Amino acid sequence: MEFKSFSEKQLKVLSWWSEGSPYKDFDAIICDGAVRSGKTICMGLSFVIWAMTGFSGISFALCGKTIASLRRNVLVPLLPVLKELGFACTEKLSQNLVEIEFNGNKNRFYVFGGRDESSAALIQGMTLGGVMLDEVALMPRSFVEQALARCSVKGSKMWFNCNPENPQHWFHTEWILKAKEKNCLYLHFTMEDNPSLSPAIIKRYKSLYSGAFYERFVEGKWVAAQGLVYPFFSESACVALPKGECRSFYISCDYGTVNPASFGLWGEYRGVWYRIDEFYFDSRAEGYQKTDEEYYADLEKLAGDRDIEAVIVDPSAVSFIECIRRKGKFNVIPAKNDVLDGIRRAAEAIKSGKIKIAPACKDIIREFGLYRWDSASARDSVRKEHDHAMDDMRYFVSTVLEGGGDEGFFAIASERSRRQDFGF
Repeated sequence: MEFKSFSEKQLKVLSWWSEGSPYKDFDAIICDGAVRSGKTICMGLSFVIWAMTGFSGISFALCGKTIASLRRNVLVPLLPVLKELGFACTEKLSQNLVEIEFNGNKNRFYVFGGRDESSAALIQGMTLGGVMLDEVALMPRSFVEQALARCSVKGSKMWFNCNPENPQHWFHTEWILKAKEKNCLYLHFTMEDNPSLSPAIIKRYKSLYSGAFYERFVEGKWVAAQGLVYPFFSESACVALPKGECRSFYISCDYGTVNPASFGLWGEYRGVWYRIDEFYFDSRAEGYQKTDEEYYADLEKLAGDRDIEAVIVDPSAVSFIECIRRKGKFNVIPAKNDVLDGIRRAAEAIKSGKIKIAPACKDIIREFGLYRWDSASARDSVRKEHDHAMDDMRYFVSTVLEGGGDEGFFAIASERSRRQDFGF
């Protein structure tokens, strides 16, 4: 990777700890703001250079929401740059460890994932010279505080990096708003702080977001999510099905007994996934409930004679998943079910044209106009109503379009020599 220039803010990140800097006595640095603003690579580079010029024989920690995301977001772009600068880097994947040598100094950089409350036990008991927490707003407070408590080596410092979340988020209230009293350098980034982004690329990123996601990821604001979850969608955005062949099919299922059940049939044509048909059953409106066997019959009817790659199902619907498996006709996969990440991915997929909705899918169109953020909650959450087709769409996007994610799951349709008609 070649850096042609750094912005003033990036240079501040790279040098804040160095002798002669007016910020060298700060205990920590916090960088937040827009996506693609150039903060992550500068943070990682600065963190390692600081560690390697001031310490030897010391352990450090690099932390992300998951080890996979940390490797993808930090190590993959960072290690080649370090090697070009003359650092000897040895990554030991089985130990989640990177050993780095430079000018006679050698240090250990351990990689951690702060996925949930249990993650705090992973880092407990270590002695660290410093820690970098990438995507810190996505980590549980217990993990972050345990990591910070490990920094007991003289001269240790802490590095935080994140995109904004809800303004009531604990990291915003306890660290960003209290940066001065915690002796932290706080820097806020925008896309314009990244010289490597052209105006055209910045415009493209801005087009991918709307509502709270636009304010957070583009404008870098800590704002509460409110109003419609997908405010940019209208029935006029629906498109007619193409008169051609599709490569593969999936069905996504949000299962319900008392609550409605929603199944979506998706077909891929020239890189775009179309919701070409759906099934929706509201037991309250109909006055009776369906069994797993009856829902399976509805699933088969929706599939028709199409060759379905897989059925993606709400992971909590254990009995329905087992029913599908017993039948032996469809490959069934529990959906990836991170709600907020799934909503963001779905919004990007719709705005970028990766998924499109056929006019015949009336129930998902109806829910688009009703699905709202819960404004009464202090944390990001959606109202648990009018969310069943919304959920099955989210399962599809997170599990198929975003397959090969943090757990290495891969559900993208394989290349196939035969093609199938939409069947209309």
